[in-house]
Amino acid sequence: MAELKTQQNDADVAAYINSIENESHKLDCSELHILFEKVSGQRPKMWGKDIVGFGTYHYKGKSGREGEWFPLGFSSRKANLTIYMPAGFKETQDLIDKIGKCKTSAGCLYIKSLKLIDKEILKELATRSYLKMTGNVS
Repeated sequence: MAELKTQQNDADVAAYINSIENESHKLDCSELHILFEKVSGQRPKMWGKDIVGFGTYHYKGKSGREGEWFPLGFSSRKANLTIYMPAGFKETQDLIDKIGKCKTSAGCLYIKSLKLIDKEILKELATRSYLKMTGNVS
């Protein structure tokens, strides 16, 4: 079975954030770094070349693939900031409905800017996701 391409590594998180060309995204990523470190109690690690993850959990997929992944993270993409919340949003749709301008997929929240969303709701979503993925909440 093929190994997952995106792996945790020792690249410098601050260097990644400082390399972001879009100034708004750079400032937002700095703010996400602080928020997610508080929520998780974990120091961030780089995953691949452009994902900042906080903590780890072990997963086993339906296909039998197993590995380590991060329960909370973010990345600056050209069009959006991608916020990784692998717990998904089925149980938190009420918060998604109130957070502001965003899009979601199975485990990602896509935003243009932190200015367009309610940061207290983001903090609550991040907390719930992190706790669920690390086994601290049913």
